[in-house]
Amino acid sequence: MWRQKGAGLDEEGLKQAIKSSIQTEKDAMDFYLCAAERVVNERPRLTFKLLSREEREHARSFYDAYRWNDLPPFDELMAAPPDTDSPWWTELQKTLLGDFDEEKALALAIRREAELEEALRKIAEQVDDEAVRQVYLSNAKMTHRHLELISEDYRIAQSSG
Repeated sequence: MWRQKGAGLDEEGLKQAIKSSIQTEKDAMDFYLCAAERVVNERPRLTFKLLSREEREHARSFYDAYRWNDLPPFDELMAAPPDTDSPWWTELQKTLLGDFDEEKALALAIRREAELEEALRKIAEQVDDEAVRQVYLSNAKMTHRHLELISEDYRIAQSSG
């Protein structure tokens, strides 16, 4: 993972953690944009569109917490093509190649959001900078809310299908 100094991340570790978090939120945004284009029912499509906007906001919060000057402008980062090697993207593409349906897309989103929430909380435990730690904890809380929203859509999809 990242090098640690004592209990917390050292300067380079923090820098890499935030950069990685920006990219992960962009990966989630790209996932939801792609999924929204492919689901048929309105409720999950609207949920995925909402989540894509919120993931962009999460990326922005990490971008704003990044204090080094080696990133391109935020809008340029967000406009870049999807990272086709990211777990979010590769899993969605595998699903699309198979027997894709919104239930599978929602199940995948549930798993990815649960993993992301756990990762954000683990990183927050290693961050000594209180402002940055709060960015991580706030994003973990929002990610949990995403998980709840997607889980509700998944229950509805299961009961109607």
